[in-house]
Amino acid sequence: MPTSVLWAVDLFGRVYTLSTAGQYWELCKDAQLEFKRVSAATQCCWGIACDNQVYLYMCASDVSIRCREEAYENQRWNPMGGFCEKLLPSDRWPWSDVSGLQHRPLDGVALPSPHWEWESDWYVDENFGGEPTEKGSLTESRPWHFRGGPMPSTSPPPTRETRSGTRVCGGGSGSDTGDTSPGMPGPRSPRRMTLRICPIPSVTSPWVGGRSQRSLWAACRCGLCLCRERCGTGRMSATPTRKGHHGLWWTPPGKLSRSAVGPTTSCGSPSGRGKPWSGKGSTGITPKVWFRRGVNSHNPCGTSWIEMVGEMTMVNVGLNDQVWGISSEERAVYFRQGVTPSELSGKTWKAIVAGRESDRSHSGSSSSLLSAGCFFGDEVKGGSESAPSDTDAASESERPGPERSAPEEPLDNSRDPKGSSAVGPETGGTAECASETFCPDAGGREAAQASVGSERPLPASTAAELPWTNIDLKEPRKAPSHSATGFAETMGLSSLGLFPLGLDEPYAADDHPLWAWVSGGGCAVEAGSVLKWFSVQSGLSPSVQTLSLSISPAQTAAWRKQIFQQLTERTKRELENFRHYEQAVEQSVWVKTGSLQWWCDWKPHKWVDVRVALEQFTGHDGARDSILFIYYVVHEEKKYFHVFLNEVTALVPVLNEAKHSFALYTPERTRQRWPVRLAATTEQDMNDWLALLSLSCCESRKIRGRPSPQSIWSVTCKGDIFVSEPSPDLEAQDHLLPCDQMFWRQMGGHLRVVEANSRGVVWGIGYDHTAWVYTGGYGGGCVQGLASSTSNIYTQSDVKSICIYENQRWNPVTGYTSRGLPTDRYMWSDATGLQECTKASTKPPSLQWTWVSDWYVDFSVPGGTDQEGWQYASDFPASYHGYKTMKDFVRRRCWARKCKLVTNGPWLEVAPIALGDVSIIPESPEGPDSDDRGHNIALWAVSDKGDVLCRLGVSELNPVGSSWLHIGTDQPFASVSIGACYQVWAVARDGSAFYRGSVSPSQPAGDCWYHIPSPPKQRLMQVSVGQTSVYALDENGNLWYRGGVTPSYPQGSSWEHVSNNVRRVSVGPLDQVWVIANKVQGTHGLSRGTVCRRTGVQPREPKGQGWDYGIGGGWDHISVRANATRASRSMSQEQKAHGPVSC
Repeated sequence: MPTSVLWAVDLFGRVYTLSTAGQYWELCKDAQLEFKRVSAATQCCWGIACDNQVYLYMCASDVSIRCREEAYENQRWNPMGGFCEKLLPSDRWPWSDVSGLQHRPLDGVALPSPHWEWESDWYVDENFGGEPTEKGSLTESRPWHFRGGPMPSTSPPPTRETRSGTRVCGGGSGSDTGDTSPGMPGPRSPRRMTLRICPIPSVTSPWVGGRSQRSLWAACRCGLCLCRERCGTGRMSATPTRKGHHGLWWTPPGKLSRSAVGPTTSCGSPSGRGKPWSGKGSTGITPKVWFRRGVNSHNPCGTSWIEMVGEMTMVNVGLNDQVWGISSEERAVYFRQGVTPSELSGKTWKAIVAGRESDRSHSGSSSSLLSAGCFFGDEVKGGSESAPSDTDAASESERPGPERSAPEEPLDNSRDPKGSSAVGPETGGTAECASETFCPDAGGREAAQASVGSERPLPASTAAELPWTNIDLKEPRKAPSHSATGFAETMGLSSLGLFPLGLDEPYAADDHPLWAWVSGGGCAVEAGSVLKWFSVQSGLSPSVQTLSLSISPAQTAAWRKQIFQQLTERTKRELENFRHYEQAVEQSVWVKTGSLQWWCDWKPHKWVDVRVALEQFTGHDGARDSILFIYYVVHEEKKYFHVFLNEVTALVPVLNEAKHSFALYTPERTRQRWPVRLAATTEQDMNDWLALLSLSCCESRKIRGRPSPQSIWSVTCKGDIFVSEPSPDLEAQDHLLPCDQMFWRQMGGHLRVVEANSRGVVWGIGYDHTAWVYTGGYGGGCVQGLASSTSNIYTQSDVKSICIYENQRWNPVTGYTSRGLPTDRYMWSDATGLQECTKASTKPPSLQWTWVSDWYVDFSVPGGTDQEGWQYASDFPASYHGYKTMKDFVRRRCWARKCKLVTNGPWLEVAPIALGDVSIIPESPEGPDSDDRGHNIALWAVSDKGDVLCRLGVSELNPVGSSWLHIGTDQPFASVSIGACYQVWAVARDGSAFYRGSVSPSQPAGDCWYHIPSPPKQRLMQVSVGQTSVYALDENGNLWYRGGVTPSYPQGSSWEHVSNNVRRVSVGPLDQVWVIANKVQGTHGLSRGTVCRRTGVQPREPKGQGWDYGIGGGWDHISVRANATRASRSMSQEQKAHGPVSC
């Protein structure tokens, strides 16, 4: 579980953070103000100080925020002196911006704020538009508004471009937002607000330019609801709402004091699996906690309210729907245990007993108290009982022990003069964060102040809590009173139930902080994870801890091993007397039948109802094999065909919006490009058949467990992940194993890119640019049961955008309209214009996907757009651009909508930087460090913003690594690849290639970039480097080989064309070349996205001779950079003559 922090504010306005991996509250030293409340996100935290101003705290990051400042030096040609600084009166400024309208001298360019600092001095950019210029970076053009190119001999006037980079300091610091917003008087409004930030993209998060933006919601004391649409750059704007109690949009029976909604719901209209929590209370009424039951996409209002046991002044919901609260009596922070996707309301409250960072010096005194009456007893305790976890609340409450009493100090007594400023004058002896003040209504009446009410103790239950009370929307009824015995929950809030026998409070009452506000918006706590917040044994001495572990886990493991050995020996002795008996049954047969649909082979192709039977038999030698029979009826005649599962090469789910289908490939079907397609009635039925067939195929081929470190990984266009175990004959030259005979098995998860190396380090990138690392498990997703591992399987989510295009044609009378010519494309279509796609008819890719946003205009399409998102062209289809000219008669606009998929697989998220491409160094198992599992493995990546990064600390034992190292560039990059000899090549977004010099294990970042010219009139988009070979792919599908690469001249000399019709390329550690082909013609059909291998690749012929076609279509990515398996044969004469390749 990644480390995150919980934010809290005490009654004196001090802000603390508690890490999920720590045991102490840490004081936020950067905040020099006194705060009322905070609302946290993953990388930042918003807060309202006692001066009623909104502040933002930014957390530190591994990569600094960098911004490049540009200035252009302009000169005009003079017949007497050539180019000079004297310009005509109508010319632009001598020093200007790119448009020439603003005067921009070098000494006049100032930093945006004091938090920024210059990273370098002004320098001349000699790379203009992806092409190198002549010395001095002079670019020439005739009119000023045309873009310059490389300098010819004559054509005035020239421009000189001068640029400099800046970056911001890495540490997070508080900064006042201080912007003037509509409806708010002045840059710093005195109105008091209640903050609620949406930490992850949801249906309420705005989507601008295809990217998710955090949204911040606030409520003024006058009942006005505000929304900040672009946190950091946007403006706080008023959102019209029904003025109710603090601007909330719905109110349960009674007066609502606090409310919190889970991350998958919106503030206005909850959808999805919504989890709204609320705190109810007013003056004279006991604060209660309510949970809204039955909220989903079909019923966003829910069904009824459920009263939860406990009295809380406020509650807050975190990232994984975990709930925190502050008790009304003790002012302690409580955590809701047992909150899972199936049990959203949780089970019990558990107090967080973590001390402050300054209280570590008191650990000695607490140890003496523990040794007085803690661990001495007659019963034997296991290792798990020494430190209570957050999952044994029931067992904890059964132990008799003293209840933890609340501090006797009243809440309105200040302990120091400074802390008293956090308590506003309107609270009436209570903290500002613990009360709400109503604004005057339209009649001028001042609403009564809603405080937390009387300080009543929380119900102390010895065995259980009060039962849930259902409150209907129309007829609310009060919960009946019952005794505390025999109820559902096993722990009271006023009794922690965590301290061992005879243990008093570890600190004095004055040392306990009294909390006023808590925010878990940036705290990700997974269900079932063990936290250290509830343990008070961190300060124990080693001797006391030894006493609590009468039976250690090591002793238990030794006993289990001894018992297992004894049982094994006894079984051998008993079976020894029966070895001469013959086998009673030589083979066993097992059959499973069912009803499916089959996509018939003959025309017209359609779905036909069939009966299927899977027959599995076991021979006398224990080997298992299976046959799949498919029975169908054609022209009232019963027929069937069968498939041997030991010949099946792949089982691929083919999910769409109408069918739960999957495809079955064999070598013959692969060559025909026509697999056997079967469909089930339900998703569960399809998953059962896939798991059973996958298990039978693996048993027939004797494949079990996790993939080998040298496996070949691939990804389909649907995001499904497949892996193949390489055979020693796969790369043999004499007896080449055909690609269509490779067996592919599915791994759980959903990714867009997968990269691996022979050490077993595997990284992946999702469609939402989230990075994932392989955990070592197998299965997951639709592969469940015996075909999946029981450990190292985690929940994984992915978000992708669905795009449609709005097309219009220009009319001389009405301008651009939706009425086109009869030969035009559909006015609402896909990118090709061949299929009609409207907003109403467009559905998610399959039934597993759900919409998470509304339709929005995508401004990030290639070619640029105008302010309304339109792209213009002369006709359909043509080259689109973002500005209108006199020759443009058509235009189009891209509309996008986000959808989300939730699955599981052997993947863990790598936070917090979003990636666009990743590359791991391909290593050979016979390398010098083959026995060192802890040596560092080079890993390079490109972020979604184009920054080049190097991951430090990656090893076989720690595949996640430790931190990111930023590599400076002059422009955003799109692809990066590192070879076996630390050759780093990259491709910029403008299509130019670069080589990074002096990269080595001792200098992982290298020293500088060398610009490599692209192939003539081509823009590169991907590069892949093997041991000695460098291949690149351009945007037109042409594959290029870099010739002349030697150890003394690693940049090479020229680009050589190899092939076309290529979508993706991957070069392995043995210089083997594999690609994804766009179109491959089979005997029965045409496939798009086919796995292909380059044949005939040898040291004297590195470009190879031909292609060997494998599985397809529908494949989108392949990685052979982990396959270092050599053919089991003697070295050829040619290899002996050349000797081994050295770096």
